Amino acid sequence: MNATANTTRTTRNRRAPSVWPTLQAHDAPALIDFLVGTVGFRRTAVYQDGDLVAHAQLDWPEGGGIMLGSHKPGSASWSLQPGTFGAYVVTEHVDDLHRRLKDADVKIIREIEDQPYGSRDFAIADPEGNKWSFGTYPGEPRQAD
Repeated sequence: MNATANTTRTTRNRRAPSVWPTLQAHDAPALIDFLVGTVGFRRTAVYQDGDLVAHAQLDWPEGGGIMLGSHKPGSASWSLQPGTFGAYVVTEHVDDLHRRLKDADVKIIREIEDQPYGSRDFAIADPEGNKWSFGTYPGEPRQAD
């Protein structure tokens, strides 16, 4: 059997995401609108009942994604305090994204700059207080298995 036969692949011949960062929001529909309409995530799936989001999947156009839902303290074994999430998102278009978010009056918490490890990045806070860093550093290459 081919060792890669059981590996899920995307259309660009990259491994599909296997780690999905998750977060919860006080106003999940508004956060989804912000992340999709302002930041640039893609709305892949949203399951909601009124204003409560049971599950949402937002994909980053350049790969990967996040999952989120409405904060329901005490009602689930997986409850995360809104506004405590942080993520690093890789993009080849960091300057354009920075300019677009700044023009949209998004709260920039770290201005764009070149890092000593080769990345160019900046950071924002979303309306719930979560922190998002966007940069060009794709991580170190994986060693062959």
